[in-house]
Amino acid sequence: MKHTGLRQPFLLTALCAAMLLPSAAALAVTDAEILKDATTTDEIVTNGLGLQGQRYSPLNILNEQNVKELRPVWTMSFGGEKQRGQQAQPLIKDGVMYVTASYSRVFAVDARTGRELWQYEARLPDDIRPCCDVINRGVALYDDLVIFGTLDAKLVALNKDTGKVVWRKNVADHKAGYSITAAPLVVNGKLITGVSGGEFGVVGKIEAFDPKNGELLWSRPTVEGHMGYVYKDGKAVENGISGGEAGKTWPGDLWKTGGAAPWLGGYYDADTNLLLFGTGNPAPWNSHLRPGDNLYSSSRLALNPDDGSIKWHFQTTPHDGWDFDGVNELISFDYQEGGKTVKAAATADRNGFFYVLDRTNGKFIRGFPFVDKITWAKGLDKNGRPIFDDSNRPGSPSAAEKGTSVFSAPAFLGAKNWMPMAYSQDTGLFYVPSNEWGMDIWNEDIAYKKGAAYLGAGFTIKPLNEDYIGVLRAIDPKTGKEVWRHKNYAPLWGGVLTTKGNLVFTGNPEGYLQAFNAKTGEKVWEFQTGSGVIGSPVTWEMDGEQYVSVLSGWGGAVPLWGGEVAKRVKHLNQGGMLWTFKLPKELVAKR
Repeated sequence: MKHTGLRQPFLLTALCAAMLLPSAAALAVTDAEILKDATTTDEIVTNGLGLQGQRYSPLNILNEQNVKELRPVWTMSFGGEKQRGQQAQPLIKDGVMYVTASYSRVFAVDARTGRELWQYEARLPDDIRPCCDVINRGVALYDDLVIFGTLDAKLVALNKDTGKVVWRKNVADHKAGYSITAAPLVVNGKLITGVSGGEFGVVGKIEAFDPKNGELLWSRPTVEGHMGYVYKDGKAVENGISGGEAGKTWPGDLWKTGGAAPWLGGYYDADTNLLLFGTGNPAPWNSHLRPGDNLYSSSRLALNPDDGSIKWHFQTTPHDGWDFDGVNELISFDYQEGGKTVKAAATADRNGFFYVLDRTNGKFIRGFPFVDKITWAKGLDKNGRPIFDDSNRPGSPSAAEKGTSVFSAPAFLGAKNWMPMAYSQDTGLFYVPSNEWGMDIWNEDIAYKKGAAYLGAGFTIKPLNEDYIGVLRAIDPKTGKEVWRHKNYAPLWGGVLTTKGNLVFTGNPEGYLQAFNAKTGEKVWEFQTGSGVIGSPVTWEMDGEQYVSVLSGWGGAVPLWGGEVAKRVKHLNQGGMLWTFKLPKELVAKR
């Protein structure tokens, strides 16, 4: 049954609805289930396998000894000509899988058989402006709703049993360059999302809505100088200017089109009651037009989920001149040091540095390179601020000529881009999908025009090595030591999952879903899916068996922006498949 934004979906009788579902209608998703998602094994109701985003499963039915017996049990095509990049993470509730696909589509699937239960296609206008492919990273589940964002900057809530639209909310003006690609987050009864569009000079914002009806609850701009609001009885009440006032770290009126879009969404730490979001690049890319730190671009922000007020920030790339962004996930974790528990949070930034922060206050604990080559900075100071190498900032242009070109590593697509890393509670290691590449980059003159690309820079990305670009790394956040690495010829662009069974799962553009020994890095299993794997794998338990699912479908930013790297992977085919594997009961080794 397909529903589109072109027409109202027909109503189902109770009998027909029961026939469509694999069992009785799925139960409502509660706040309590969302909060405990990291510890449950029979369902996945959050992006990140828990609100902290560790992407760790306590399941160990499947382990490094028996994973060789992992086999496909069903696959489903997203159909039609709408292929392109498939970057979503599936969610599973009561035997039903909910997943998004390219072009703002949502599918409900019988998790036992792969049978499609319903499909929804958003009606997208012809003038959408996604910077980096027509991707979507997943849904949020709450109550009896499936909620997701669209490429024309809307939130849509669907009935989880029928796919019928319950409410639809316009979040921002897509004609100005706004879109939504992140999986929304539900915290304490609030639906929270960021927006995309930094390449178009938008003003980034994080907003909270009532998930049951789409009513706006609060709005927090992520560019210094813009007013935040809370909404009471439908009326906006001022809640303080982001940063206190305009113009402190921005020249002139540049803050009015400052970018800093929180396009990857965020996570939540219940210990501190903080939302942890990252923000994107300042606009334009040409940093000579905007001297200053340009808050809150290329930063991590901690927000109060009740009203959106900013409690602390940490800026990884002040005065960003390379499009390094700061959106990469900030993952909460605890570790022991000196007999005390440290409440930390870690992020692997596009700029090539791995940061460990105190998540209670945002203070810098330590930082270190996690890729082999960094040229734009000489290191980090005691507060985690980069020590710039001024010779590796692209030069200022004139009105007639471009500025001096420099070679910078990493490239603007990042030492690690959107693809989420995972943290193992058993090994204490982060498993980081990374890339070794650099770029020629130069600045150009630019002026803002609504809805037009607002870069003021040119670039060509180049691989740093002949035999590999991607590197899956196991990193100790307490020491900065790389414990093991696995090289990949093409760039890595998919998420990572780790389990108590001593396994690490990720995919590659060559089409393989792969599993590694979490302690040693030995590759212990792989399966060819037919197209590049750039989604985020998940695992769960059903009927006493452990399942693994992942999307397959090459696309995303690399083939669009990759320069010389794109030539390396131009032979890879697009796709649109959902694969599910399991370890049969009769082959489970004794534990």
